[in-house]
Amino acid sequence: MLNLDLIRDTKVYQEAFEEGKLQAKLKIVPILLELGLSIQQIAERLKIDTDVVRE
Repeated sequence: MLNLDLIRDTKVYQEAFEEGKLQAKLKIVPILLELGLSIQQIAERLKIDTDVVRE
C-alpha cells in the first residue's frame, strides 16, 4: 500500500490522472449537446473552459 501512495504523489501520476479526468469530461460533451445544453452551460457544469468544449 505504501508503494501505491508513493506513486500517487508523483507529478507524472497526478498529470496523467488529471488528463484522464479531462478526457472523461470531453467524452460526455457531445451527449450534453444532443440534450440541448449550450456550450456555456456545459462548460460551467464540467468546470472547463468554453474553448475546450467547442473543440
